[in-house]
Amino acid sequence: MCTAVTYKTKDHYFGRSLDYEFSYQESVTVTPRNVPFHFRNEKTMERHYAMIGTAFVADGYPLYYDAINEKGLGMAGLNFPDYADYKLMDAEKDNIAPFEFIPWILGQCADAAEAEKLLADVNLVATPFSRELPLSPLHWIIADKERAVTVESVKDGLKVYDNPVGLLTNNPPFDMQMFNLNNYMSLSADAPQNHFCKKLDLQVYSRGMGAMGLPGDLSSQSRFVKAAFTKLNSVSGDSEAESVSQFFHILGSVAQQRGCVCLGEGQYEVTIYTSCCNMDKGIYYYITYDNSQITGVDMHKENLDGRRLVSYPLLKEQQIRMQN
Repeated sequence: MCTAVTYKTKDHYFGRSLDYEFSYQESVTVTPRNVPFHFRNEKTMERHYAMIGTAFVADGYPLYYDAINEKGLGMAGLNFPDYADYKLMDAEKDNIAPFEFIPWILGQCADAAEAEKLLADVNLVATPFSRELPLSPLHWIIADKERAVTVESVKDGLKVYDNPVGLLTNNPPFDMQMFNLNNYMSLSADAPQNHFCKKLDLQVYSRGMGAMGLPGDLSSQSRFVKAAFTKLNSVSGDSEAESVSQFFHILGSVAQQRGCVCLGEGQYEVTIYTSCCNMDKGIYYYITYDNSQITGVDMHKENLDGRRLVSYPLLKEQQIRMQN
């Protein structure tokens, strides 16, 4: 399970948390413009926009979980079990495997409007990367510096939703997640007023009571509500340090701690990593479950006209700065 958000201060930010029970040894990976993307059913993309994100590199192919490109367009794939439905080949469409979807969009789209235009011809097909890496049931958030959309391939076709909250979690489908927010319209960051009964002298006895009823569990629908409330009420300074710090606090509100989601046989879902991308500067920040120090990789410090992938393994061991 996962959560992805957008955030804006002076600059624009995009990122996600990856919640799972084990790691595929992901790395922060830069794909320069001249590294070809070979697609199973479409022509090779010899040159494209450069991109940076977290990926599992298999046989030289970056299987991106999330990424931004040099134009400031971001995209992330999140788990969508029971609802994701991939299709058979369609000769009238661009037949894209789910593992190719992020490179297909980020490689040639500069903003969400261009992505929407491209999506009109996309058919997500049931093609796994390999026998060892089968299909993952996913849906996606695509965001530029001003707006976001959600993409879901379900039984009755490819759905593209405008995403006014700039947020995505997992099940149920996005339109149901948005409708569910109606149930929480009374929540507020301000102190509550007594609407219960004018005859009773009810008192505000604690800070934060305006948000009483905000879900605190780790289910995907509850995380959607909590992350939306946290993000939309969030206040941050405009500096890079303040903005990045606040972004990690927003996603930290729905982080999963080892032991709270038990999957049986000694396995627990945890927040393996959390990312924050500055979409204006092309910097990818991250923290991991055991390393809360923020680490950054600047894509523009690499040769973006190169012909080889550049990967940095995630720093997973805790780094503590002693003051005495």
